[in-house]
Amino acid sequence: MKSNTQLNLKEVLKKQLILSVFLCFAVNSMYSQSYVGHSIDNYSGVHGIIYNPSSVVGSKVRADINLVSASFFGGSDYFGINVGDIINGDGEFDFDEDAERFTSNNNNFFVNVDVLGPSFMFNLSPRSSIGITSRVRAFVNINNINGELFESFEDGFDTDKDFEFNSENLSANIHAWGEVGLTYGRILIDRPHHVLKGGFTLKYLQGAGSIFVSSRGLQGQYDSNDETISTNGELSYGTSRDLDDNNDDIDFSDLSAGFGADIGFTYEWHPNRENNGEPSYKDSYRLKVGVSITDIGSINYEDAIVNDYSLDVDNVDVSDIEDVEEFLDENYSSTETREATKIQLPTALHAMVDYRLAKKWYVSAQADFSLTDDNSELGSRIINTIVIAPRLETKWFSLYAPLSFREYGDTSFGAGLRFGPLTVGSGSAITNLISDSSKTTDVFFGLKIPLYRK
Repeated sequence: MKSNTQLNLKEVLKKQLILSVFLCFAVNSMYSQSYVGHSIDNYSGVHGIIYNPSSVVGSKVRADINLVSASFFGGSDYFGINVGDIINGDGEFDFDEDAERFTSNNNNFFVNVDVLGPSFMFNLSPRSSIGITSRVRAFVNINNINGELFESFEDGFDTDKDFEFNSENLSANIHAWGEVGLTYGRILIDRPHHVLKGGFTLKYLQGAGSIFVSSRGLQGQYDSNDETISTNGELSYGTSRDLDDNNDDIDFSDLSAGFGADIGFTYEWHPNRENNGEPSYKDSYRLKVGVSITDIGSINYEDAIVNDYSLDVDNVDVSDIEDVEEFLDENYSSTETREATKIQLPTALHAMVDYRLAKKWYVSAQADFSLTDDNSELGSRIINTIVIAPRLETKWFSLYAPLSFREYGDTSFGAGLRFGPLTVGSGSAITNLISDSSKTTDVFFGLKIPLYRK
């Protein structure tokens, strides 16, 4: 049975970006790249596990049950959107016509969708805890694409001016998968003023499929009089399995297995904790430092199909392009091979410092860096981000305001709220509202059952 989910390299990108913008203002508040801000909260429970598995132990909650949560993150250094125009446009905003474009030789696009399904964590003993998580995830990464060429394909080469293009190290990857994780955490050192926790997560992965594109070099020029392009270079286009003719459907009934892992450590400094044997969670730390590596591993697709195109052709007619893959097959020679292909998970390094200013006031700094090669078409990657976020935190309520410095020169400011079982927010909501040209947007919401310690 074929899924109706279509992952066309171009259409999914546009639709996901539009969806992210819509969700950001429909929910109207959050945090950043895949639960990053919320996971620092000492009452985040399950969401802390997926950022740093050591947070499962010594938590402020004795158990936490996630019902459903979702995080959407998307952006590009190619598009810039004035959200005020969308709000005031009475539904007449045209993405292709009204979005500002910033074309370059190396534009980038990125989308991260993360849905956290039924999951839970609980304490085994005062020194150890476990958690089980279920997630469905999808990444879109397009790196170093020539913006003017992309724009011309989008517009059907509807331009009356000649232009040249030069694209190096083009890479693109779309990957969707599900995962189930088992987390174990333990307090490794418990001294009156110093606590060290460690944790790891083992994941069983089910890959739904991937589409990947790469080109070391692609040069050419467009002749507006003849409506032709002349090109030099190469292009590799691959799919994890056979796809239907004339579309890029991924068959979710045929999944590929894989394994992954997360590992993390957290140090807490408790200068006021007395040496009376009480658990560390009963005393609020002054300083917390954490480091973790997430999404170690890959998914192996045994029968991937790869087409290598030679693009050394002059005067190719581009007056009537409806499908890029069909255009390539009709105008360029190619070699098809079948081979086993490993798609790397979005492996990332996370570092965090959280400082308690007063009884209920904290300020945190996070750094998230991709460990996946920027130019690899066989791997998903997060965008590098630094986040500074003050927050007010109590048992039933938290309020935080993240300031994010994101890769490709974007700065975003947002707000998030946790109120009992409900969490909503956006790491870019405020920036999106006041900026004339927003390049990234994100949204988060979650519903859970937290069981607080007495």
